[in-house]
Amino acid sequence: MNRTSPPVDTPAPGSWEELVTTALLGTDRRTPAVLVPGRAAPSALLDAAAVQTVRRRAGLRPARAAGRPRPAPADPRPALPVAAARRLTMLLADRPGAGGGGRRSTAPDLLELLPQWLQVANSHGFAAPPQTMPALLDAARGRTDLRPAVLRFVGPRAVWLARLNPDWRFTLRATPGAGAALPGPEEADRVRRLWQEGLFAERVALLSAIRAREPGAARELLDSTWATERAEDRLMFLDSLRTGLGPEDEDFLERALADRSRNVRATAAELLSALPHSALASRMAVRAGSCVAVDHMRTAPMLTVEAPHVCDADMERDGVAAKAPAGRGERSWWFGQLVEAAPLATWPARLGGRTPGEIVALPVADDWQGELHAAWCRAAARQGDAGWARALLGTPSAPEAGGPGAVSLAERAKLLGTLPAGERAEWVAGFVAAHGLSEAFQLLGVCAVPWAEPLGRAVVDALNIARDAGSYPWSFSGVMGLAERCLDPVEAGRLDGLLAVPDEPEDASPGAGGYWAEAFQRLVTT
Repeated sequence: MNRTSPPVDTPAPGSWEELVTTALLGTDRRTPAVLVPGRAAPSALLDAAAVQTVRRRAGLRPARAAGRPRPAPADPRPALPVAAARRLTMLLADRPGAGGGGRRSTAPDLLELLPQWLQVANSHGFAAPPQTMPALLDAARGRTDLRPAVLRFVGPRAVWLARLNPDWRFTLRATPGAGAALPGPEEADRVRRLWQEGLFAERVALLSAIRAREPGAARELLDSTWATERAEDRLMFLDSLRTGLGPEDEDFLERALADRSRNVRATAAELLSALPHSALASRMAVRAGSCVAVDHMRTAPMLTVEAPHVCDADMERDGVAAKAPAGRGERSWWFGQLVEAAPLATWPARLGGRTPGEIVALPVADDWQGELHAAWCRAAARQGDAGWARALLGTPSAPEAGGPGAVSLAERAKLLGTLPAGERAEWVAGFVAAHGLSEAFQLLGVCAVPWAEPLGRAVVDALNIARDAGSYPWSFSGVMGLAERCLDPVEAGRLDGLLAVPDEPEDASPGAGGYWAEAFQRLVTT
C-alpha cells in the first residue's frame, strides 16, 4: 500500500467538504487546495466555494448536452377538482412534528391520510396534477404500500418521469413493458415477446395483469414456459394464480405438485386446498377425517384426535411438510396441516350433522383443542368461510375472547377478514367494549376505513377510560395513531370534552394528563 496516500475518509481536494473544513480552520492555518496564481488565499477559497455552490444547486455533473426528452404521454382522465388538489398538496407537504423526539406534538402527520385520499381519487378516475407527481413518487419510493395506488393515480406519466430520475426506477419495475401499453388479447405476438424477453419484474407484472383480465390466458402463458423457469421464478409466477383461482386451474396445479422445489409444491397444494372440490381437497378430507371423531361413550359427546403416525410420500406430494419446526411435535405438525387443507364441509357430515357452532363448542380430549381449532381457523381464512369464522370467533364479550384461548389474536384477525365490513366492525367494537384496547390493535387493523360508528365510539370511550384510570399513555400510541387515520370525521365532536388536561391520580404516570390532551388534540386536528 502507498503510505503517502490520504486516508479513505479524507475529502477530495476542491470538494465542498474540503472547502468547508478550510474555511472553519482559516486560510492562515490551512492553505486552500485551489489556489490561483495572483489571488489571495481567502479570495481563492471564496471563488472555489462559489463554483461549488453553483454545481450543487445545478444537481448534475457537467456533461454533454442531451437531446430534449419526448413530451410526456397524454392522460385522458378528468382533472382533479381544485379543492381536492389543494388537500392533496396539504397531505404531501412536510410533516409537522416529524422532527423526532420521544414526545409528539399536537400537529398531525397528514401524510398518514394519503392512502385513503388516493383510494377515493382513484375510485373516481381522476388524473394527478402534474406539479404533485414528483412528491407522490417520492412518497411511494419510501413506502412500498403506497406504490400501487400512487402509480395508478399518476398514470402513464409515472414511467416518463422515472426515466428522468433514477430514484423512481421502481416505477419501471412495476410496469409491464416499462410503460408501454399492456398488450391486448388480440396482440398475441406482443404478449409472447414480452413474456419471453422481458425482465423478471416485467413478466410478473404482465402475468398478473393478464390474470386479472383473462385467468385462462395467463395460466396458458405460464404453462408455455413452466418447465424452463427457475424455481424461485416459478414460485412467484404461481402466486399470481391466487387472482381468479378456479376449478380450471386444477390440472395445472396438480402437475405442479410434482415440482422439484418444495416451496412450489407447498404453494400448489395451498391453492388446491382452497378449491373445495379439487382432488387434493378430497384426499385431505379423507386423511383429516380419519383423525377426528366423536366419542359417544362419555357422559357428554367429546371430540377425540388420533394424529397421523407417519408422513408418507403421498402426503408430502400433497404439500405436507414432513419436518416439524423446532419445538413442535411431528404428529401435531402433520395433523394441523391435514385439517387446515381439508374442506370445512367435511366436518358436519363427519361429526354427526352438527353445525360449525355446535362442532366448535364440543370439548376436545387430551389437550388437542388448541391444535384443532387453530387448524380450523387457518382453513376458514383460506377458504373464506364466514360461517366457520363466526363459530370460531365466538362472542366478543366472552371472557376467553380477551385471553390467549384456543384462537389467538392473529388468527382472530384473519377470521374477521372473511366477514362483511359492518359485521367485522361490530364484533371488534364489542371486543373493545368488553376487554379494552390493550389486545385490540391487530383486530382494529383489519376493519374498514373509516371506522363504522359503533367501532369509533367504542375506541374513543376506551381511550377515555384509559386516560381517567391514569394508565401509562404511551402504551396506547399505536391505537391512537390508528384512530388518527381511521376514525370517521363525524366523531370529532365527541372528542371536544377530552381536550382539557385532566387531574392526574396519584398513581398516574408523571405528565400523563398532558400527553393525553396533546394526543386528543392531534386526533381532532387530523
